Amino acid sequence: MPEPQYDPDGVADAAIAPTGAGGTMDLATAEGATLEKPPEGPPGGTGPAAKPRSLRSDAWRDLRRNPVFIVSGLIILFLVVIAIWPQSIASGNPLDCDLAKSQEGSQPGHPFGFDGQGCDVYTRTVYGARASVTVGVCATLGVALLGSALGGLAGFFGGAGDAVLSRVTDIFFAIPVILGGLVLLSVVTSNTVWPVIGFMILLGWPQVSRIARGSVITTKQNDYVQAARALGASNTRMLLRHIAPNAVAPVIVVATIALGTYISLEATLSYLGVGLKPPTVSWGIDISAASPYIRNAPHMLLWPAGALAITVLAFIMLGDAVRDALDPKLR
Repeated sequence: MPEPQYDPDGVADAAIAPTGAGGTMDLATAEGATLEKPPEGPPGGTGPAAKPRSLRSDAWRDLRRNPVFIVSGLIILFLVVIAIWPQSIASGNPLDCDLAKSQEGSQPGHPFGFDGQGCDVYTRTVYGARASVTVGVCATLGVALLGSALGGLAGFFGGAGDAVLSRVTDIFFAIPVILGGLVLLSVVTSNTVWPVIGFMILLGWPQVSRIARGSVITTKQNDYVQAARALGASNTRMLLRHIAPNAVAPVIVVATIALGTYISLEATLSYLGVGLKPPTVSWGIDISAASPYIRNAPHMLLWPAGALAITVLAFIMLGDAVRDALDPKLR
């Protein structure tokens, strides 16, 4: 074996070893490259070295790959934009009418024609999105917040409060929604959207409350909640840190689907004359005004009814996609 050689600086050349082909190899460099090489795992980032993903990250990854979610999300984004800035695609005034053009069809600058009062159907259809989206979003937020709070507290604490809430929800479930709207809203004279939103929250929270209650009851029996209780965590901490984040998924799914239902309910109540009232521009009001002329001027009914159907369908599709992504049983 050759003796170790020393360089002028006193560093041994033992790190340079001969190879079988007569050359040399820097062992220090090779060892450093080996130590710096990251551990390999199966492709796709699913091996032991991969960072575990949470349910939310898995759900978001599935949603981004779901064409139903993408299409419905784009439609809803477009509706929100025109609800906030309707003048961006409709330059006219929905209340400017000319009786001389009553029930006329499509014309240059007026692609949807005119209604019975001579108003531009295109402009009214665009501006009608504001009232419908506002009612749907506000009603859904109110129902989700009120129902989740009451149902979650009842499911967590149980006892007499839970029993009372269950009987109260049974009473509300027995009230027909349309009949309740005819009775309660018929005495309201306001032209704003808030009476309709308040009515929907009043009759809509029991459904979310029951779902939130069942989800909290199931979640609070998990091991991590019991461990937090054994370690002395307070009820507030267990509710906010451990139970609510893991019990909110069913509420999100139901609220997303219900948003389209509330938009449809607003149009139904407006069609019956007890929902939104003129001069508010609403798809339900326009459908009601166009129904007597469906044979002579079907375009008056086609466009607002089509916009309403597409909007409701988009929210239902979005709710189905969210449900499939958040349900672990479907994975």
